[in-house]
Amino acid sequence: MPPELTFGASDVRILDDRIVWSGHFAVRKVTLQHRLFNGGWSEPVAREIFERGNAVGVLPYDPVSDTLVMVEQFRPGALRADAGPWMLELIAGVVGEGESDREVAHREAMEEAACELAELMPIATVYPSAGACSERVTLYCGRLIAAAKPGEVHGLQEEGEDILVHSVARTEALALLAADRVPNGHTLIALQWLHIHADFLRERWA
Repeated sequence: MPPELTFGASDVRILDDRIVWSGHFAVRKVTLQHRLFNGGWSEPVAREIFERGNAVGVLPYDPVSDTLVMVEQFRPGALRADAGPWMLELIAGVVGEGESDREVAHREAMEEAACELAELMPIATVYPSAGACSERVTLYCGRLIAAAKPGEVHGLQEEGEDILVHSVARTEALALLAADRVPNGHTLIALQWLHIHADFLRERWA
């Protein structure tokens, strides 16, 4: 049997919680105590938390041609990368107020790559960097109905997006994965999931 988690949300005391910086994103400073594995409570500790909001990622997959739609775009957090700050990724975006995760998956697929998707298969819900960031990302694989042509550029001008559309054979995407050329965590998880479930998807969707 897999281990059960020892503690839950009720095992944390929030002593102070405030926004200390706000811009395109925000930073909260939280002072808290939490239960200890050996019993009792920790001393008060202060932690800064990067507030990015919740996000959704979707990997469009065509089971007939066995290809994926992936997008390439500039990522400032990867400026230190030897290969440069452009990444080949799945489609992703932030959840707006009142939106469901599935609505975001369909909206972002259309905005970033003119993708029309049918069924969405849940992959996982993850916290990419829970030691410092509150962001929660829900990942899907979507059955691809239609998409922009490879080489087209999409994205919202008002958000400064400059997104290049790629069509990638599943075998090529998995070769990139095997060669450690997928530095984006959401995309890495989705491709590994597809590697495990491709036969099931082709049977279900084809």
